[in-house]
Amino acid sequence: AEVIKVENPKGGDDTRAWGPPFAANPDGSETESAYFLSVNRNKKSITVNIRSKAGKQLIRDLVKKCDILVENYVPGKLAGMGLGYEDLSALNPGLIYASITGYGQTGPYASRPGYDVMIEAEAGLMYITGEEHGPPVKVGVAVTDLTTGLYAHGGILAALLARHRTGRGQHVDCSLLESQVATLANIGSSYLIAGKEAKRMGTAHPSIVPYQVLQTRDSHIMIGAGNDGQFRTLCKVLQLDSLSDNPLYKTNRDRVQNRDELIRILTNRLQTEKNTFWLKALEGKGVPFAPIHNIGQTFSHPQ
Repeated sequence: AEVIKVENPKGGDDTRAWGPPFAANPDGSETESAYFLSVNRNKKSITVNIRSKAGKQLIRDLVKKCDILVENYVPGKLAGMGLGYEDLSALNPGLIYASITGYGQTGPYASRPGYDVMIEAEAGLMYITGEEHGPPVKVGVAVTDLTTGLYAHGGILAALLARHRTGRGQHVDCSLLESQVATLANIGSSYLIAGKEAKRMGTAHPSIVPYQVLQTRDSHIMIGAGNDGQFRTLCKVLQLDSLSDNPLYKTNRDRVQNRDELIRILTNRLQTEKNTFWLKALEGKGVPFAPIHNIGQTFSHPQ
């Protein structure tokens, strides 16, 4: 796709300044942050003063030739400038107009601006992230922003498909809050079905045991036994065969109820050998496991 990014003539997109690090230009200057480049690759950028008469007309002229417009203004802001969905769809009936906001187009919070981390806090994600007895923690990347972008992408593609059938575009409304609530998944379902309030559990899973980072002699390893067969295999690899026949740990329900003691037993065993030993021992056995990689290791992954 040809993507034209419209930026503020006074300094451009805010994320250009979100650094360091910055990418060096051929002349040695640094005008684009790594953050900006991570979400704007292959886009063409222009600056337009959309508050001016000439700027508004330029946007209208572009819209006549475009398939999709994506905007993230507070609801009503662009409509107040004559650049809302109704205004622009009159110029291009096939236009798909995607609005990405903090809280949606309607409701008591619609006029609030929002960044990823505010919605992480307000939509439950930060509350359930972190160590059990520690403070709420934000996720390491802007996962709410990324998730919302994916939901918006799906909505835009659905609108494109509908346009092939009807010839008409649509207004796609996607918010950070709605997207983050949707991704609460099993955590949200547990509350709605059973009234169970979630809590912070570090890397552990509320409904599967073992399914968390465990300590070895010199490092950490992620192990997940998602069913009873995988747990039996794990016990064999760890040379704890009798553990899988113990009525306290035989089924996943048993293991969830007796989580603390089981994790203590597994950790004690894992701490007898180095991480490399266990990574080799688990390879090919059918038990999901993984080392904890830093970013450099991730980008040199053999797969």
